[in-house]
Amino acid sequence: MAANLVNVEAVSKVYGTRALLDGVSLGVSEGDRIGVVGRNGDGKTTLIRVLAKLEEADGGRVTHSGDLRLGVLTQHDSLDPEATVRHEVIGDLADHEWAGNAKIRDVLTGLFGGLDLPGFPQGLDTVIGPLSGGERRRIALAQLLIAEQDLIVLDEPTNHLDVEGIAWLARHLRERRSALVCVTHDRWFLDQVCTRMWDVQRGSVHEYEGGYSDYVFARAERQRIAATEEAKRQNLVRKELAWLRRGAPARTSKPRYRIEAANALIADVPPPRDTSELMRFASVRLGKTVLDLEDVTVTAGPKTLLQHVTWQLGPGDRIGLVGVNGAGKTSLLRALAEAAASEGEKQPAAGRIVVGKTVRLAYLSQDVAELPPTLRVLEAVQQIRDRVDLGKGREMTAGQLCEQFGFTKEKQWTPVGDLSGGERRRLQLLRLLMAEPNVLFLDEPTNDLDIETLTQLEDLLDGWPGSLVVISHDRFFVERTTDRTYALLGDGALRMLPRGIDEYLERRERMLQSATGGPAGAAASGGAAPAAKAEKAARVVSAAEARAAKKELQRIERKLDKLSEQETKLHADIADDPTDFAKVAELDARLRELGSEREELELRWLELAEDA
Repeated sequence: MAANLVNVEAVSKVYGTRALLDGVSLGVSEGDRIGVVGRNGDGKTTLIRVLAKLEEADGGRVTHSGDLRLGVLTQHDSLDPEATVRHEVIGDLADHEWAGNAKIRDVLTGLFGGLDLPGFPQGLDTVIGPLSGGERRRIALAQLLIAEQDLIVLDEPTNHLDVEGIAWLARHLRERRSALVCVTHDRWFLDQVCTRMWDVQRGSVHEYEGGYSDYVFARAERQRIAATEEAKRQNLVRKELAWLRRGAPARTSKPRYRIEAANALIADVPPPRDTSELMRFASVRLGKTVLDLEDVTVTAGPKTLLQHVTWQLGPGDRIGLVGVNGAGKTSLLRALAEAAASEGEKQPAAGRIVVGKTVRLAYLSQDVAELPPTLRVLEAVQQIRDRVDLGKGREMTAGQLCEQFGFTKEKQWTPVGDLSGGERRRLQLLRLLMAEPNVLFLDEPTNDLDIETLTQLEDLLDGWPGSLVVISHDRFFVERTTDRTYALLGDGALRMLPRGIDEYLERRERMLQSATGGPAGAAASGGAAPAAKAEKAARVVSAAEARAAKKELQRIERKLDKLSEQETKLHADIADDPTDFAKVAELDARLRELGSEREELELRWLELAEDA
């Protein structure tokens, strides 16, 4: 039987007049992997701080086992600004000692991209003081993970990590023997790492078995039986449940709750969005041309980030943009936004961006726009517009949209200066949507948003008819809201990834292994690998061939989009008349033909990607 590490007995914690924890009793045992979820402000961070004895409870008792080795990552580190990274992370270990330690090598490579800390000016000998908040946070996380712990408590560990870093951290935590309690809004990460969930709501904590997917199933079943939640929230839960149940790409764990109950809940829930209908509606609003890049080069100061990029953002396209930090994702969006704002007058360093005549672009940057602190939330939204047309006959008032984003009627009269960081982020999104854009750029939109607000944003975007580009390290959000994924791998090119983020991670791993002479770069059998390298090196692609390859890539991508529309229509035709077996057989044969055509196109796309 697993030993108990921490006991929380009848704990209460009050701030002002609000009880964040009210008689909460919980336990953490050896081997537990617990994810903590709940709305911002409901007490998640307070719960883990009390559990770790960083804060005193107002009532009740918190007990740790006598020899507990506890590691805590808070949202504010305690690193010495005058110390070096080496001193804080590795301590007094000699180079040959830490370099011979597999765990230290794994942590440094996983969090910093290499043992020499590429990106830090003096590597391990960089002084911490001048570093950014994100860099300091990775140092604090590395310091914690290198030590031996019985229990690790993490508050938003995925903040400031890219997709690769999050995937590495999930794998690292799964392989550790330490127990884990983790607060995060990253649903993919929760599903990968956790086996139990704590849902913090209105002073209470509800426990669920399984990861995030299982928690959604169990919560939806509980709400169905109890019938205590209002219809709006229930519909959001059912919609997310349908997404998970039907095989979200990001989810790998299998549900352990009643499959029959889950199927009953989603029986009448349609797919998240009708892609064909949205594309048609977007074409009406935008015309044929949205944003076309023709042989574009994007720079940041003296650094060239993208070279000779030819790409097209069409009406209704929903694009996820992933890539290594510093590869140029944000710079690309800025270049497009500047061209759109100037109606094509402002152009990048080289090449040309063609802007459609009807484009109305809204850009959510990583910087939260400052508003007068005395302005009320509702007034800030009404400054833009009183009512908003969401397409497909849906219209909302400013107040209704505020409520959908978690601003209750009382909260709508709160001064902007009293809002938290997450609430200001929500308000920024609201103001963008009230402007009724038909092209939307979202750069890290999930920062500071809780899971419930994320599901509401996803639900709103499901019916939004326009062109969408999303940059986010939240893998679940990218895969949930977009239809295609493009990657910037740091080599100046923009590539479509038919298999999405999984393919991105595989490509990055191969690149890193080749650079370090790892398994992918080593000769697995005799001289085969060196011969392949020599053959690849001998293949020199001219500029004309590269341009031709890019044009054919675009043609293939358009063809793949059309195939997706045809497949969607065939599936709908089969569902309309499932008892006409002759017709179903004919439609199924056509589906198989389209599937074969898709495979050939994707293989050709992969071949061309190397030349382009």
